[in-house]
Amino acid sequence: MRLITLGSSSAGNGYLLRASTGETLILEAGVKLAIVKQSMNFNLSDITGCLLSHSHKDHSGHVAEYHRAGIKCYMNQHTRDSNFKGYSSYNVFTLRAKHTYQISTFKVLPIELVHDVPNFGYLIDHPESGLFCFITDTHYCTYKFPGLNNVIIEANYSDEIVNKKLAEGTANLYVRNRVIKSHMELQTTLNFLRANDLSAVNNIVLIHLSDSNSDAALFQQQVQEATGKSVYVATPGMDIPFNKTAF
Repeated sequence: MRLITLGSSSAGNGYLLRASTGETLILEAGVKLAIVKQSMNFNLSDITGCLLSHSHKDHSGHVAEYHRAGIKCYMNQHTRDSNFKGYSSYNVFTLRAKHTYQISTFKVLPIELVHDVPNFGYLIDHPESGLFCFITDTHYCTYKFPGLNNVIIEANYSDEIVNKKLAEGTANLYVRNRVIKSHMELQTTLNFLRANDLSAVNNIVLIHLSDSNSDAALFQQQVQEATGKSVYVATPGMDIPFNKTAF
């Protein structure tokens, strides 16, 4: 399995999970279809589906484009209503939290997260990647997942960076108040990781870092020191092995 990042910020989010067979599951639809096509060498027939977390445009803004290209799209009811109300429902699937779905060789369990709109995280299992979670755009996550082999998780901002900017008068208080109620702060990410058994985890991938309130090198270092695992910060073009084991 390989994890390919197409985008991981408020400008647009999208990730490809590509098995050794070529079969690919897309996470999020926040980047243009043209970028997906290029990453797939213009062969969309290997795409088994696209999972969406929520309705915000940096995560779902191009889902109608994906749908028109024949890609099966999976999402919660709110995201469906926001993007497909009054339109054809063919190849659009509404998921329910805590129900297991089989999307080709990927087993998917949606979980509810804490955001300012209904939002799903996902627990995903595949023979090559093993069990992993995908968690983004949430204030916190109280779930504990036994048997994780990989982790994809938001580390959006640092309280220390935000508070320093407020003291300097370079931060917007309204934006700060919204962010702290809808995105995962670095220490919250670390608390989630410490609460879960990481003994079998191969990779931890940090996603959706704030452009102005994060420090990629610092975040990577702190998570590495806390977990002892291989830690990556997702950036466009990143292509890493995402297997159940390191070998």
